[in-house]
Amino acid sequence: MNSIRSRLTGILIGVTCLVWLFAVVWIHNSTQSQLEKVLDARLMEAARMVNSLLVDHRVEVGPDGGKGQLSLKPMPDFPHYERQLFCQIWALDGQLVGRSESAPVTRLTDVANGFSNTVVAGERWRVFAVENTQLGLRVMVGDSLHVRETLVQNVVTGLVLPALLVLPILAGMIWLCVRRGLDPLSRLASLLSRRQAQDLRPLPETNLPKEIAPAVTALNGLFHRVEEARERERNFAIFAAHELKTPLAGLKTQAQIAEGTTDDAVRANAVRQIAAGVDRTSRLVSQLLDLAALETGDETEPLTREPVGKLLAAIALDLRMLAAHRGVSIELPENLPQISLPQPHLFTLAARNLIENAVNHSPKDGIVRCRIAADNGKLVLTVDDDGPGIPDEEMPYVTERFFRGAHRNENGSGLGLAIVQTAVARMEGSARLANRTGGGLCAELTVPATAAT
Repeated sequence: MNSIRSRLTGILIGVTCLVWLFAVVWIHNSTQSQLEKVLDARLMEAARMVNSLLVDHRVEVGPDGGKGQLSLKPMPDFPHYERQLFCQIWALDGQLVGRSESAPVTRLTDVANGFSNTVVAGERWRVFAVENTQLGLRVMVGDSLHVRETLVQNVVTGLVLPALLVLPILAGMIWLCVRRGLDPLSRLASLLSRRQAQDLRPLPETNLPKEIAPAVTALNGLFHRVEEARERERNFAIFAAHELKTPLAGLKTQAQIAEGTTDDAVRANAVRQIAAGVDRTSRLVSQLLDLAALETGDETEPLTREPVGKLLAAIALDLRMLAAHRGVSIELPENLPQISLPQPHLFTLAARNLIENAVNHSPKDGIVRCRIAADNGKLVLTVDDDGPGIPDEEMPYVTERFFRGAHRNENGSGLGLAIVQTAVARMEGSARLANRTGGGLCAELTVPATAAT
């Protein structure tokens, strides 16, 4: 399982090691370069100092075949550094007239002035020579490259080794800091893991790191929405049970009447009441299933090229028996624009319930008029009826589930407009209800659409 702590620690340690490695290489190269310059400067200063002493006659030299040595007193406090430099003084005629202790008798370099790298008796040297034509002498100061490289390596090691040794300590500190930094996440995970499924209280949002605060806010928003959904489902179950209880009780009563009577007319009437009750209950159950499917179903549906007119014609065909029973006619427009819908099933569900609601509330010989138009990529369906309309005080509540107003219909369940509102919301559209001036209700649906090709 992926771990943020492990990944973050690994990334930080890896980046730190890369930066550390770059720094070590830079320190090594920079230190080596600077030491080379310092040691070269020391060679040059030493040669010039000996030359100055010769000019001032503070150093005695003589033509003894190179066996004589410079009259320089040893430095007991710096014996190690004293042996790193070797000096030779040669006459311009090629005779060794002086040298420091342990310096080779072989000429260190053939260069008259300046720096040079040479090999003498199998040993590599870095030499600086300065020529004094007035005295007829040439001063050579040499530094063993082996000794120099050892010195450089010791200095670089002294700088780099502590940096390398501190890496494990730094890695441990990074791990501790990451662990400490992710403690709020660990506490949040622990708090959530201990919660019961029904515990939807909001999480505390005080003293939270700004990186975690949005996640906690989002979780609290989710808890709130889940709590609202659960409350709606509880209310839905209560209302559904109540709505089903009444027709089922009526069916039972009519069944008992039909069973206990000997009068054929009474029995026939009871059977008719049972049939009507079954129809109402069936319609109620169907609407409950539709609403449940709308609230829990998949929102994606393939685009269809079927004209909207066919959808409306199919709806009118399904409702023909209901309309005929109530003496209501359904008018559809003759010329319909060729329009495709991204979610035709949702449109059909919303349009059917809207038209059925209009039929149920229309008086005998009433007309339900359907109009459809396309406007800027939107489909607008308008349904007008000749019913009593909706009182203004009830208008904000008519799309709530199981709401039945003053002009309730015996076949209604209070779910039709709730289904319309839910389906339209799923289509990212809108629904508008308004009372007509001359009486009746005007319902308007606006949903996204695509012109058919």
